[in-house]
Amino acid sequence: MKLTIRKYSWQQAPEAVRSIRQRVFIDEQQVPAEQEWDATDEIADHYLAVTADQTPVGVARMFPSVTQTAQIGRMAILPEFRSQGAGEQLLHHLIRDAAGHFRDVQLSAQQYAIPFYQRCGFHVCSDLYQDVGIPHVDMRCLAPTLIATQSNGRAHPMVLGKDTQPWQCDTDAALADLTDALSGQAGQRIWLYEHTLEHARYDRHRFHELLSTLARQHRLADVRLLIHDDKPLAKRRHQIVELMRRLPSRIQLRVINPLYPHAEHPFLLVDRAGILARTRFGQPQGVANFSARHQVKQAADQYQRMWDTASPSRELRELAL
Repeated sequence: MKLTIRKYSWQQAPEAVRSIRQRVFIDEQQVPAEQEWDATDEIADHYLAVTADQTPVGVARMFPSVTQTAQIGRMAILPEFRSQGAGEQLLHHLIRDAAGHFRDVQLSAQQYAIPFYQRCGFHVCSDLYQDVGIPHVDMRCLAPTLIATQSNGRAHPMVLGKDTQPWQCDTDAALADLTDALSGQAGQRIWLYEHTLEHARYDRHRFHELLSTLARQHRLADVRLLIHDDKPLAKRRHQIVELMRRLPSRIQLRVINPLYPHAEHPFLLVDRAGILARTRFGQPQGVANFSARHQVKQAADQYQRMWDTASPSRELRELAL
């Protein structure tokens, strides 16, 4: 079923936008009317999906949050059009609209719909909670541009432990998105091996936020940074250094011992399934895998050997970290 999807302001939206939400949320799911219609409608873009003969099928809305994240909500498909691909078409259209404008797309998903959103590139980023009496979780897509341009035919794109196809990385923007998409799903472990923590690559607000979230919210968080050169960290203040200062037991940094064998290329390991391996230091080219347990196990063994022979940073010790 091929759909046409149109975008409207609330003032210009046709009656079908309201009637679909009325039918799905208020009539079918028993959401109180006073909670369905809110002030966000006035600032959101509203999307209506229709068939070739202009029959309304489904709706959604999208708006920027205070953190300049695209927030998707009020997504509804009429019962007679479900399980025909209508939801995927509508959601992919919203992701394409967000790509290029936002680096982060979020939504609140009803618990039963988690697999649907995972098939479209979203991962769970909260515990279960109740909203109008219905179990929900927050979900997030940290690389909408890559999802919009490279996810065709992929099952569970960029979902840790589920996406079995590799993602090619050849630009700094793609490297940042893949780094964040992996790190944002860490349940316990982020191990990074680099030459240095370049400011352009790692002194970024979103990467800092992801490390901070893992370190603060997970009691067994294991964040390790293994580098060759720590001098730039002392010369220019780094957000990760500040985070290490506040959470010294959760985030550790060591400097490689050049007298012992070490890897010749950088890599990032996330939990037991995710790896982003690059071909050389200082360059973005590489491959990310979100479900590669055997490869991750081999890289983790090598990382542990390098870690065991590495030493704490003298430069940061002088800063009284």
